[in-house]
Amino acid sequence: MNAILHIIKKELLQLRRDPKMFGIIFIAPVLQLLILGYAANLDVRDIQVVVCDQDKSATSREFIRQFTNSGYFTVMAYVPEIDEVDRYLDYSKANMALVIPLKFGSDVISRARPAQVQAIVDGSEPMLTTAGMQYATIIANSYAQNVVFAVFDKYKGSALRIPRVSPELRIWYNPELKSRNFMIPGVLATLLMILTMLLTSLAIVKEKEVGTMEQLIVTPIKPYALIIGKIAPFVGIGIIDICIALLVATFWFKVHINGSLWLLFGLCVIFLMTTLGLGLFISTISKTQQQAMMTSAFFVIMPMIYLSGFAFPIENMPQAIQYVTYLFPLRYFIIIIRGVYLKGVGIQALWGNALTLFLFGVVILTVSILRFSKKVG
Repeated sequence: MNAILHIIKKELLQLRRDPKMFGIIFIAPVLQLLILGYAANLDVRDIQVVVCDQDKSATSREFIRQFTNSGYFTVMAYVPEIDEVDRYLDYSKANMALVIPLKFGSDVISRARPAQVQAIVDGSEPMLTTAGMQYATIIANSYAQNVVFAVFDKYKGSALRIPRVSPELRIWYNPELKSRNFMIPGVLATLLMILTMLLTSLAIVKEKEVGTMEQLIVTPIKPYALIIGKIAPFVGIGIIDICIALLVATFWFKVHINGSLWLLFGLCVIFLMTTLGLGLFISTISKTQQQAMMTSAFFVIMPMIYLSGFAFPIENMPQAIQYVTYLFPLRYFIIIIRGVYLKGVGIQALWGNALTLFLFGVVILTVSILRFSKKVG
C-alpha cells in the first residue's frame, strides 16, 4: 500500500510541475463544453427564403405571412422574376425559394381548381433541406385546410360542419425540443472518455520516452501496485472533471439533471473502467506520445463518437453498422447518461446497459493490465 501511495504522489507531483497539463485537465474540458454546447446545435430555425411573388395579390401576401409568422423562415429578398432565384441559391444567399405564380389569388378565391405554389430547396445541406420541406409542407397544408373550412362556414352556415381532428401533443423529457438538452449529456460522456483515456496513455508513454519506466521496472514494486498507482490519479481527475462539467451544464446552460446524482457518479466510475483500460492498452502498443495520440484519435475516439449515437441516430445507420455499434462502450454510456439526465430514470431502467458497460470495463481493464504486466515483467 505504501508503494501505491508513493506512485500516486509521484504522479500528482508530475502533474503539478507541468502547467500545460493543468490546463488540459481542468480548463480544456470547460472550454470544450462551452464551445460544443453552443456549436453542437441541431435546431433548424431561421431558414433563409427568397420569394418570387408573381401574383402580388392580398391572398399571396397572406400566404407568405404564414411562413414569416411561423418563426422558422426569414424572407431575405423579394424578386420579380423566377430567373433571379438562381442567383440566391447558387451563392448560398438563401436556403429556399418560394415561387407564387400568377392567378394564385384567383384560384384560391374561386376554388374552381387547385392553387399551385413552388418551393425550391437547396439540397447541399440535407438537414436544412429536410427541415425546410417539412415546415413548408405543414404550413401549406394548414393554409389549405383553413381555406376549406372558411368555404364551408361561409356557404353552408352552421348547418354543416366539417369534422376536425385536433391532436394534443405531449413531448416528454425534452418539451421544448432543444437540441442543447439532448447534446450536453452526450458532450459530458465524450469529454470524460477523451480526457481520461488520453491522459492515461500519455502519462505512461511519457515514462517510456524519458526512460523512467525502466527505473520503475527494476524497483521491487509489484506490477499490480504500479498499475494501480498510475491509474488511481486519473480516476480522481475524471471525477473532478465530472463535477466541473455538471456545474457548467447546470448553472451556465441551465440543463438540469432529473435523475439521481449519486447514480450518475456510480455509473461514471463504471465507464471510467473502460476509458482507463483503453488508455492503458494504447500505452502498451505505443512508443511515443504522438503515436499514442494518433492511435487514440483515429482508432478509438472518432469511431466511438460516430457510432455511439452521440450525434447520429443509430436507427438510421445500415443494419450491419448497427450491429457494430454494440462493440463500443460509449453507446451504452450515452443511453445511461441521457436516461439519468433527461428522463430521470433509475437503475431499474438502466441495469441492462450498466451491466454491459461493467462487463466491457472488466474485460478491457483485465486485458490491458495483463498486457502491461507482461511488459513490466
